[in-house]
Amino acid sequence: MKSTYEKLFEGNRKWVNDTLEKDPDFFEKLSRGQKPPVLWIGCSDSRVPANEITGTLPGEIFVHRNIANMVIHTDMSMLSVLDYSVNILEVTDIIVCGHYGCGGVLAAMENKPLGIVENWLRHIKDVYRLHQRELDAIKSEELRANRLVELNVIEQVFDLTKTSIVQNAWLNKKKLAVHGLVYDVKNGILNDLDATVNDSSELPKYYLVEKK
Repeated sequence: MKSTYEKLFEGNRKWVNDTLEKDPDFFEKLSRGQKPPVLWIGCSDSRVPANEITGTLPGEIFVHRNIANMVIHTDMSMLSVLDYSVNILEVTDIIVCGHYGCGGVLAAMENKPLGIVENWLRHIKDVYRLHQRELDAIKSEELRANRLVELNVIEQVFDLTKTSIVQNAWLNKKKLAVHGLVYDVKNGILNDLDATVNDSSELPKYYLVEKK
C-alpha cells in the first residue's frame, strides 16, 4: 500500500500530464520567469489554497502564508516577501485573505496552553482587545469568531499600509492597492470586506513616512 508521501509524486505526474494535454508549452513558458500582479497573504490552512480558490494558474499570484494571515512588523519572512513583491515583481495589488473557521483565530479566543504558538496568537488577541466592545456584544460564539476573522483581516490590511515598503511605493507614485478578503470554507465564496486602501491619504498622519 502506497504511503501518503508516495502518492504526492503520483499526483504530481498526473497533474503534469493533464497540464501538458491542455498546453504543451505551459512549463516552458513558466520557466522563463514570473511577473505576477498580485501578492496574496493568506492563512496556512490547507483548505485555503490561493490559486485554486481564485481559479488562477501558477505564475499569476505570489503567495505568503502563515497562521491566521498575520502581518507582523518583526516578521522578516513576511517583510522580505512584501519587499520583493512590491519592489522587484512590482505587484499592483496586495490581498490579505482570512477565512471563517480559522483555527488560529479560534485558538486566540481561548486560554488553553498551546506552547510556542501562543506568542503568535497574542497578536490576534490584541485585535480582540481593540474591538472588544463590539465582539463581546455578539452572543453567538460562531458569529463572534466570524467577526473576529473579519476584523483581523482589516487590521492586517492597516498594518500593511503602515510599512515603509508600501508607503515608499505610494511616495514613488507606484500603483498599489491593499485589499481585505474573507473566504467562506462552507460555500467556497470569496467576500470583499471593503477595506481597500489605495494610497497614504487614508492613513492617520502619525503613521506616515515622509519622503527623503
